Amino acid sequence: MELKFTKMHGLGNDFVIIDNRDGANSVTRANVRAIADRRRGVGCDQLIVMETAPTDVADVFMRIFNPDGSESGACGNATRCVAS
Repeated sequence: MELKFTKMHGLGNDFVIIDNRDGANSVTRANVRAIADRRRGVGCDQLIVMETAPTDVADVFMRIFNPDGSESGACGNATRCVAS
């Protein structure tokens, strides 16, 4: 599977960011674990998926995943990276 991503660093954390606003990629917990693995994958503290915002109030919706595949509610460093 080919997957385009950006890797960014923010205040000591590293993030893999996937722009999925077109809905072309399906990100599963297993995918997140594989990508976040520092020995076999890209390696990251968190994986961020950018999605189409559900309303016109925002430009993008962020889903934040921990290396174990679980979803996180927020991350300030990741938000700064995505905003830049």
